[in-house]
Amino acid sequence: MTRLFVTADVHGNLNTWMTLKQLMEPTDCLVIAGDLFDTCYGNYSCIDFQPDFIKEDIENLSQRLYYVYGNCDTPSFTPGYRQNLSFTAFGKKFFLHHGHGKPIVPDDTQIIISGHTHLFSLKKKGSRIFMNPGTITNPRNNRYTYGIIDPFQAKILDLTTGTPLATIDL
Repeated sequence: MTRLFVTADVHGNLNTWMTLKQLMEPTDCLVIAGDLFDTCYGNYSCIDFQPDFIKEDIENLSQRLYYVYGNCDTPSFTPGYRQNLSFTAFGKKFFLHHGHGKPIVPDDTQIIISGHTHLFSLKKKGSRIFMNPGTITNPRNNRYTYGIIDPFQAKILDLTTGTPLATIDL
């Protein structure tokens, strides 16, 4: 793994899913901060709403996956995942959650990743870094964004230009 490719709020959108797969490098690890499938409210009459295809595609994904349920995901659709998840990458302790509710964050966490708002954010508060990658599915500010974390930096990238919108050294 050379990078964490961070996203959230895909909402079962096939076009978004295929775009993410094209942007990822073979050695990336995919981090999804919830609402991947949107099986609570998704509209099956919309041709681009394809949670079943995405679910099957994830089972064949070559990259490592860290995924947590969002408020629009139905756990029975993809059993085996959780509401939040702690993991280590690049010698850093991460905490992944969707962003709704108030999870208990372990004390040794250094980087917190969440989604839910459809707005990107990258901030350092004290010794912790907080990342919301935004979304490339219906962002609330018309900025289509995703996050990249490598051993040296965390950054938010604009989908259209590839330009970093925010960067923090690790």
